[in-house]
Amino acid sequence: MFHLKRTLCIFLVFLVSCFSSIVNADQSTMDRISNTGEFRIAVQTQGPPVSFIDKNGKRTGLAIEMARTFADEMGVKLVIKDYDWKGLIPALISGKVDMIAADMTPTPKRHMKMLFTDPAFFSEVVVFAKKDKNITDWKSLNSSDYSIAAAQASSYATQARKKLPDAKLKEYSGATPQVVQSVLSDRVDAGVGDRAALSGFLKQNPELEIVGSLHKEPLSFAVRPDSVHLLLALNNYLRLIRYDGRHEKMLDYWWNSTNWQKDHD
Repeated sequence: MFHLKRTLCIFLVFLVSCFSSIVNADQSTMDRISNTGEFRIAVQTQGPPVSFIDKNGKRTGLAIEMARTFADEMGVKLVIKDYDWKGLIPALISGKVDMIAADMTPTPKRHMKMLFTDPAFFSEVVVFAKKDKNITDWKSLNSSDYSIAAAQASSYATQARKKLPDAKLKEYSGATPQVVQSVLSDRVDAGVGDRAALSGFLKQNPELEIVGSLHKEPLSFAVRPDSVHLLLALNNYLRLIRYDGRHEKMLDYWWNSTNWQKDHD
């Protein structure tokens, strides 16, 4: 009986220790933000209208302005750190930032490493090409005779592999700007990207056109698995701005139109 009680006590101490560790981990990111007065986010700067540096040298875009409003309402400073697409997740996991503020799809594979917020906005993955290519149906690109471009390690590349498995896929670390340039310079026959992110490029380059839609998907912000308090706060913030109309206003300006260009290009 003594050994049974002793074993039970040890087990209870172990459970309490584990629970305390979990609680401390859950609180650590928000505590750090509160104590330092800084909310650090990882962004892919050259990706208008989600995040970019405008004509005045200001970092802005839909994701950045959402994060900026969140930081303002917490009463802390927003610290923006720039990475290429493939550097976003390592920056978060290593603790260099508190959140990824990008147009990232919350896939099951990514969810193994991170926690995602409720959808912040939605994207439409489209295929685009030069008009003189005379591509009228994106399905015709599913051949080894064609090459297509997409951002490296992106959901756009995933959709390209899934919907156009026979085409030659080329992935670029420079994300949308480099993908667009590869299409314009005829290094590939077509590109795959987000409709909203491409809107500005299509306006600047009238020789380009969208030839079809591959997929629609939610886009979310991401935090580390130990940042549950921050995750709950972000989801609460997203609900608040939906209720008071700010979310719709941001989307209409940044995502559903090119109104932002006259102010920032």
